[in-house]
Amino acid sequence: MVGSQWRHWVLLISPQEERRRMTCIVGLISDGSVHIGGDSAGVAGYSLTLRADRKVFRNQDFLFGFTSSFRMGQLLAHSLKPPKRDPETDVYAFMVTDFVDALRQCLKDGGYARRQDEVERGGTFLVGYAGRLFRIDDDYQVVEPVDGFDACGCGQQIALGALYASSSSPPRERLEMALNAAERFSAGVRGPFHFETLSLAG
Repeated sequence: MVGSQWRHWVLLISPQEERRRMTCIVGLISDGSVHIGGDSAGVAGYSLTLRADRKVFRNQDFLFGFTSSFRMGQLLAHSLKPPKRDPETDVYAFMVTDFVDALRQCLKDGGYARRQDEVERGGTFLVGYAGRLFRIDDDYQVVEPVDGFDACGCGQQIALGALYASSSSPPRERLEMALNAAERFSAGVRGPFHFETLSLAG
């Protein structure tokens, strides 16, 4: 009976939940710059691939670090045309409206966006822009953490604890500590780790 219940539970794992079982992306802001780091794991069930295509990259004035799907990351890196913000437009309002509109269109055109129960879904990633850090969730909501740091992927909670406990350390060191902790305690996180910094000066 226990075995049958276990098999039933496994079958109920959704594709979205399976995608959450890989990756750790970490980000923080410091002195007007956004710093993002990420791992290299590609996970499918019990299979692990170390990917050469990086989860952390720049696209024009934006810095990205993604989880969810490598296909989504490829679209963010090579298909997304980030809109330009009117200097009079509030940064957060711009992210919620113009940026998300461009993102949704990009994911739909690339065949990644999906609909479930009449609700459109994308993926999850961190994005740095204009000296600020945001997390875009799979329902396209825009999150800006008050702590000045965030994480996503299966190593998220481990990394957040490390970032919280290392507030007095330099930015790169904090990201490294968070990723090392996630790799140590999460089966879906593996180095090598990659880092990028986006300053207001570009």
